[in-house]
Amino acid sequence: MKTFKAALFDLDGTLFDTEGQYSVFWGKTCRRFRPDIDRLEYKIKGMTLVQIFDTYFPDPEVQAIITEGLNQWEMQMHYDWVPGAEEFIMDCRRHGVKCAVITSSNQMKMKAVAAQRPHFNDLFERILTSEDFSASKPAPDCYLLGAKVFGLDISECVVFEDAINGLQAGMASGIFTIGLTTTNDPAVVAQLSHHVINDFTKLDYEKVCELLN
Repeated sequence: MKTFKAALFDLDGTLFDTEGQYSVFWGKTCRRFRPDIDRLEYKIKGMTLVQIFDTYFPDPEVQAIITEGLNQWEMQMHYDWVPGAEEFIMDCRRHGVKCAVITSSNQMKMKAVAAQRPHFNDLFERILTSEDFSASKPAPDCYLLGAKVFGLDISECVVFEDAINGLQAGMASGIFTIGLTTTNDPAVVAQLSHHVINDFTKLDYEKVCELLN
């Protein structure tokens, strides 16, 4: 029976129910500085801040304003677990599975998470942020790096994602990708993943192994 040795998790919208909060911040920001691009706040999901700036906000003064606002926003955000996520991680660890966060967020954001969830970092062997890879999602680099840091083949890993850019990154990496419907329509997620879940409440280590087989 085929098993897996590493679980690679996106952060926002996958582990934490935060995408709605980000949509509010970026919605206001995009309407203020880039009203010429409709629904830009949804197009940028899964992109690193550097890539967002390079692509849509090249003005250094605008970048400074956005950065300050984003840092303040992230410090007051609520980092509530997607249902079943914490329990699923603990179940994976009991079965010897290495767990990693693979996020387009930066280290500053992770400090905000740690301030509100002091034991979050203890659940993971590695936390890879935007500082760790040059190519942002939908490029597969971040998930390939996730497998590499554990010295594993991609066939020994599973990706968990919710955003379109992230799902594309997972599939492009060749790693078995489980998509969550926390951010996008189930029909869209189904086209960009190997299996679809609403949350982690009905998922455990044994179920993932069944899916792999």
